Amino acid sequence: MKQKISILPLFLILATLGIALSSCSPASQANQSEPTQAFESALLTATYAIVLPSQIPTQAPPTATTTPTTIPTQTPDPNRTPPPLPGVFDNGTLKTGDTPHTYVQDTCKVLKSRWDPNNSSPGTVVMPIMFHSITDGEVTHIDQIHVTQFNQLMNDLKDQGFEAITMAQFADFMENNAKIPARSVLLIVDDRKRLAYFETHFKPYFDSWGWTLTNAWISAVDTPDYLWQENQVVESAGYVDHQAHGVVHNVPIGDYSTEDYIRSEMGGSIEAIEKYYGNAPFAYIWPGGGFTKQAAEIARELGYRLGFTINPRGPVMFNWVPLAEASDPARPSYIPEGKIGDPLMVLPRYWDTDAIAHIDEVRQLGKAAAAYAQENKQTELEYYDIVCKPVLGPIPPLAAAQ
Repeated sequence: MKQKISILPLFLILATLGIALSSCSPASQANQSEPTQAFESALLTATYAIVLPSQIPTQAPPTATTTPTTIPTQTPDPNRTPPPLPGVFDNGTLKTGDTPHTYVQDTCKVLKSRWDPNNSSPGTVVMPIMFHSITDGEVTHIDQIHVTQFNQLMNDLKDQGFEAITMAQFADFMENNAKIPARSVLLIVDDRKRLAYFETHFKPYFDSWGWTLTNAWISAVDTPDYLWQENQVVESAGYVDHQAHGVVHNVPIGDYSTEDYIRSEMGGSIEAIEKYYGNAPFAYIWPGGGFTKQAAEIARELGYRLGFTINPRGPVMFNWVPLAEASDPARPSYIPEGKIGDPLMVLPRYWDTDAIAHIDEVRQLGKAAAAYAQENKQTELEYYDIVCKPVLGPIPPLAAAQ
């Protein structure tokens, strides 16, 4: 015996489809998602209506649900005009002939690195300082600093809010604006030193403040075993990091240097430091302050990320290094670095005997740079939103503390 189809479900089908079709009319297109949902709902209702009477469910049909979707980031309006970006910060405190040089060519990368709240804040400044001999007797040559002046320098740095960073931290900061203290100091001791030198002068500051330092190590072939062993002790203790300072060392690299000599100085440093300290150096402290464009290019080829001169032109910031394009008669020993074309390979350093007179100057420069950045923040963020965001994505939010 054939079963009859109920008229009521057919009536409901027609009524429901009528509602769905009317919702798809031009007059209802203000919200593009609603017609689709209404039509899907109508089909779902019809599915439960066209059934034999004996199969009509006793419970109400399940409600159709929409799977949540992630709304894609809206592409900035292509008709928006990017605002002009501000010039490179310069508060006029550098000496005549010294100018700030940038080294990251990608503007969008610079802006993203600068305004990422997880990175160093704008105005973060680093003061690299060069040390040689520390004496408690009479100061007899330019490379010496009296222990009283040395201790005063260290305490003045701390009192004005500076913290010492490692060479690895410094490299990450200069390349990517990685997070470091807003006022940082990079302590670099040149040449081979005995264990007592480090334990007497620097270890107390490591024990009290956690301050570390870098030793610009001469990888001379005649280095006695005891000197390697003593420096392995301070390397293992965690407060001295050894970086490259040449092999022959006392013949500075210049325009007269052959490629073989340059490679032997830089490559020999890598081999020796890897052998005795277990880590390849990534910073080259130019012996005698001598460097050339060819030497900087070879340094990059060998894997060096940083290079340091003996020119005290000022502090450094992310994508901001003070250099000179021409010789200065008032400072004839300062080799112009701008012609090298790679600011990270010719970084300035303060001399220890002179650094104490520049601490406040460095601090004030950092404050001025931070203020300049804040003045231009909205302009830079607008530029980033229009030009950079479609390519690099949005600037990350502040990460949750772990």
